[in-house]
Amino acid sequence: MAQTQMALDSLDFDGTVALATKVAPHVDILEIGTPCIKHNGIKLLEVLRAKFPNNKILVDLKTMDAGFYEAEPFYKAGADICTVLGTADIGTIKGVIDVANKYGKKAQVDLINVADKKTRTIEVAKLGAHIIGVHTGLDQQAAGQTPFNDLAMVAGLNLGVEISVAGGVKAATTQQVKDAGATIIVAGAAIYGAADPAAAAAEITAIAHGSSASAGGVKKFLPWIIAAAVVLLLVTLLGGKKEAPVEAAAPAPAEISAPAATEAAPAAEAPAEAAPAATEAAAPAEAAK
Repeated sequence: MAQTQMALDSLDFDGTVALATKVAPHVDILEIGTPCIKHNGIKLLEVLRAKFPNNKILVDLKTMDAGFYEAEPFYKAGADICTVLGTADIGTIKGVIDVANKYGKKAQVDLINVADKKTRTIEVAKLGAHIIGVHTGLDQQAAGQTPFNDLAMVAGLNLGVEISVAGGVKAATTQQVKDAGATIIVAGAAIYGAADPAAAAAEITAIAHGSSASAGGVKKFLPWIIAAAVVLLLVTLLGGKKEAPVEAAAPAPAEISAPAATEAAPAAEAPAEAAPAATEAAAPAEAAK
């Protein structure tokens, strides 16, 4: 099962709270996006933490310097996860990991714009990073990039860390992202841009949690399964009816023995062996004359 994360990217404080209210029951993690946290500050985190105690909250700080110092106030205010850029100095990354551990929380290293993603992923995993963020940014998406190649690379390292994937994910690609190794699936525009954000969030979460791939798949083919079962039942019943007249026509036990012996004989027997059976079958008929 993968978790789902909803990216709250609006600069509008009240609008963000209103959208979170709609989608919170249908996702695992509420993300306060980078533009949103920069514009609204830690107060928004405090409000969301109070209103949604059952959701985890990620604050997308994208810290580039002073890791421990910058992240600590947000962990104190209720953040479960804070992000640090993979392009930051290794000491900065370690600072965010250390403060996350201090509060029993998690640090996510964002690989956006990291040139050597494989090397950096191995380095930060050794430091104790809890989550690796495979992130195709909005500008990169506009240029046609997707997160799938990077996801395959990170998952293939088998480092025992969680893998978050963000970058144009929608309901149609959620199963693909999950199958490729993502443990946290991030959706933004696919939810807040939908006519019904709650329904969109619920659909993505159903797939991520596995219900769509299992129960949903069965429901899709259920009519065909039922039809096949009915056909099989009819064939069985009709076959039974055809065999009944043959059994009823047998006049006496004595006449059954010869054909039964013939049926029991292996198919590989030579045709000549069938001749005695034919002779034996004819004898009673001649005696009857």
